[in-house]
Amino acid sequence: MNYNVLGFNKDILKKEKEVKQMIKSMTGFGRCEITDGERKFTVELKGVNHRYLDVNIRMPKKLNFFESSIRNLLKQYAQRGKVDIFITYEDMSENQVSLKYNPTLAQEYLTYFKQMQNEFELDYDIRVSTLSRCPEVLTMEEQVMDEEELWNGLEKALKGAFEQFRDTRIVEGENLKKDIVEKLDEMLELVGCVEKRSPEIVAEYRAKLEAKVKELLEDVQIDEGRLATEVVIFADKICTDEETVRLRSHIEQMKATLGTAEGIGRKLDFIAQEMNREANTILSKANDLETSNYAIDLKTGIEKVREQIQNIE
Repeated sequence: MNYNVLGFNKDILKKEKEVKQMIKSMTGFGRCEITDGERKFTVELKGVNHRYLDVNIRMPKKLNFFESSIRNLLKQYAQRGKVDIFITYEDMSENQVSLKYNPTLAQEYLTYFKQMQNEFELDYDIRVSTLSRCPEVLTMEEQVMDEEELWNGLEKALKGAFEQFRDTRIVEGENLKKDIVEKLDEMLELVGCVEKRSPEIVAEYRAKLEAKVKELLEDVQIDEGRLATEVVIFADKICTDEETVRLRSHIEQMKATLGTAEGIGRKLDFIAQEMNREANTILSKANDLETSNYAIDLKTGIEKVREQIQNIE
């Protein structure tokens, strides 16, 4: 029996670990309704993008003392995002309020009524119904709630809603991951095009330079050494090897990060900034329309990735 318990605990831990390693979107929704005895709890929450974890809770005043516990519980399910939580509570028990009679106050009312009768020579017409309508003689009081019992019911509803909220964020997060990976693969193809085009640009420049020199010098023999030097200078000026290598590294790093743990949004955004820096450098060095178009497509792809990353927790 002990082995089964241990095995069950291992399964739970394994599942929790898998959940933590899944990418989550900051957009999500959750709802749960729990009827605990004669109490009914309904919890709804929704989340959108935010730089930090910003929580807004709307609930009945009688549940206000649970606010800190609610916030701490939510932190187990979300790290970032603007989250609005709506809680409603119904107590359907018959003994939720009781009628209280204040005999001391009733006696004071009677004393003053008799004093008024004597001072103003009035008829004494005070009845029980009259006295009962006097303020605070009869009052309705809510029964003292058992906080632990109340929290147990509320916690069930919170956990049910929070788990659904987490699950919807995971589904959306996996969709974001798939889309980002596809865009990264397209960017790798563009990097390959830039790398392939680079030596072609140098070869074309050499051919153009050689043709121009021949045209100018006509029959005079071309100085191959000088020509080679000019080509080397040009090749060094437009060389984007460092940028493409770093860009490939950033793309692979982003892919690897997408497959790690939760709470990676900020790291992905930083990587995207570095990718954009390399793409800008490639564009600035481009001395060729085709390479410029590749660089522009790279920047466009990076911007699309950054937009998607803003949704990741």
